[in-house]
Amino acid sequence: MPDSTLSSRTVLVTGATSGIGLETARNLAARGANVLLHGRTTEESRAAADRLIATDGVDAGQLCTFAADFTRLDEVETLARRVVAEHPHLDVLVNNVGMAAPERHTITADGNEIAFQVNFLAHYLLTCLLEPALTSDPGGRVVSVSSSLHRTASIQWADPNRARRYSRLAAYAQSQLALTVFAADPRVTEDRTVRRLNKLADLLVGRGA
Repeated sequence: MPDSTLSSRTVLVTGATSGIGLETARNLAARGANVLLHGRTTEESRAAADRLIATDGVDAGQLCTFAADFTRLDEVETLARRVVAEHPHLDVLVNNVGMAAPERHTITADGNEIAFQVNFLAHYLLTCLLEPALTSDPGGRVVSVSSSLHRTASIQWADPNRARRYSRLAAYAQSQLALTVFAADPRVTEDRTVRRLNKLADLLVGRGA
């Protein structure tokens, strides 16, 4: 996209405190976008903003910081409510937060395998809750950062938490496949897998019956 199309656009980048997320935020701000920096904690997101201001000369007025721990879906909901309240028009959401699956099978307080929740379910919930802001004007975009390991994965529909047979690599790959499939918007595709995944995600994040 040319720089002129990013001027005054508002973009939320999750996991913007390091790595790909921080570089994405840096490049967007350099091209004139207003960037909402998300971090796991307030301190982390504030430190990322300070770094962009001090090191890259980004105008502080272009940055706004947000915090939410994606291992807690209630914090994701709070994040979404604050974004919609403060930025009722959102041009782009970059779903970037990611984690490696741990050696031991780990379940979050919400009852989900941790990598599946952080890498997919939290972003699914956030995207759904931000839809009013993303669709307030035509052209809102959602960009999800995944891994090529999704090509090796399968989704365990009957056991998405992999409680019966856990492998950290398989759990991580499954989360990346789910995020990749989610990128196929059900409003423009009739793919059965997309519909099935969204129904599963609705149930796991408490949005389904």
